[in-house]
Amino acid sequence: MASDTSLSAIQRPSPPLLSEGGKAESVPPLCKFRVRFRKAGDLRLVSHHDLMHVCERMFRRADLPIPVTQGFNPRPRMWFALSLALGVAGLNEVLEFELSHLISAEEVQRLLTWQCPPGLEILSVRAIDVKMSARVRRALCRLPLLQPIDDLRERGETFLSRTECWVERARPQPRRINIRPFVHELHAHADRLDMALWITPNGAARPEEIVAALGLKELLDNGAVIERTDLEVYDELPPGTEGPPLIRAAIEEISTSDKDLPPERPTAIMDNPMSFDS
Repeated sequence: MASDTSLSAIQRPSPPLLSEGGKAESVPPLCKFRVRFRKAGDLRLVSHHDLMHVCERMFRRADLPIPVTQGFNPRPRMWFALSLALGVAGLNEVLEFELSHLISAEEVQRLLTWQCPPGLEILSVRAIDVKMSARVRRALCRLPLLQPIDDLRERGETFLSRTECWVERARPQPRRINIRPFVHELHAHADRLDMALWITPNGAARPEEIVAALGLKELLDNGAVIERTDLEVYDELPPGTEGPPLIRAAIEEISTSDKDLPPERPTAIMDNPMSFDS
């Protein structure tokens, strides 16, 4: 006989309730969980959007009753604390999701661990209040080094002594951004470069931009992999931990050169299907 904690003992989520007008009503969640997971190996080449689909399949196969959003495109009620750039390994990422039935954190971790694809590892699962939401303070990253770089410490100190470091970004539109205010700490070691980057409502610096600013882009071109080692979440830090200083969006005007303009759309032969004589 199967135990009470077996997969068959977990109830499937009930279908959405319908109001008098026939409109689906959302079922309030009974519990919420925060998962710490590792995304590495070949899975680091999976985009953030595809990672969401991977997690959706994991939840379905684990038979976890996750409520869905309402509307034309219902989605499971799950959230990543901070998206991970393509090619970057995440060693301690954060995922939160709600459940419509009461299940223990240990059982959730066991069920999800069974369904993890290669490269994805569940590190921990804990129950949180349904009103809590992860707010990231800093992203801690590192660049492993195959051999020591003699002047790496000097490069880091020179970067931190500056007030500006402008980089160009092409998406969502061409612009220049001063990333220096978003860099909190840089630490050079014989085998790695550690970076602590502020996460703010006005943006953040990307670790590959810091690596390029230090003159180390060649390492990335030769196959070095940036690792995001941790995400600092405010409610997991000691009380009174200060956040980032006030950082305004340091963005220069958008480039308007011809090469940066989007290609012209083709001209329609007719304005609309009824604008010609039959």
